Amino acid sequence: MPRVLPHPRLTRVVRCFVGLVMLGVGLGLTVAGDLGVSPWDVLHQGLSERLDITIGTASIGVGVLVLLGWIPLRERPGVGTVMNVFVIGVALDLTLAVVDTPDALWAKVTYLLVGVWLWGPGSGLYIGSGLGPGPRDGLMTGLARRGLRVGPVRSGIELSALAVGFLLGGTVGIGTLVFALGVGPNVAWWLPRLTVDSAEPRRARANLTA
Repeated sequence: MPRVLPHPRLTRVVRCFVGLVMLGVGLGLTVAGDLGVSPWDVLHQGLSERLDITIGTASIGVGVLVLLGWIPLRERPGVGTVMNVFVIGVALDLTLAVVDTPDALWAKVTYLLVGVWLWGPGSGLYIGSGLGPGPRDGLMTGLARRGLRVGPVRSGIELSALAVGFLLGGTVGIGTLVFALGVGPNVAWWLPRLTVDSAEPRRARANLTA
């Protein structure tokens, strides 16, 4: 009996979904660790406090607003882009529903480190699926295509989210610094190992270089 292999597109969607769940769980653990969260989650946490909504709901709301910002930039979202907005927020809230903030410092540090680590394989699966950038990444690349430098644009976006979130009451701490410094090398190690090598991405790359 011949083996029935899953469709490559379906495999990529599943990988994308699993990666996004890992990102949401990672964020949930950093929030539960209560030592400081990622710059964007400082904003989500501040909005959560002010609007009396869950952090995941705030994340989804901000994601939708950022996605609307793609319209004047003429950016086109992919399946993964839309999944990013909702899956991470839901996974974050579900994680916080079952994980409490521990009292022991070692447990808080463990939550933080595991949460940051999960962003490596999670991002590798999500980005490597090639189904579209996250809303915030698309905003960055859209602005960069208007002649702005990627580095300053990304830094400006991150710092703006951090500053507004802090003013709203979000938590800034050592965890924020650990996240900012640790995520880049972590993702860089995992991404080439988890990127899907399929015909569709190869055709896309060929079109870009043609």
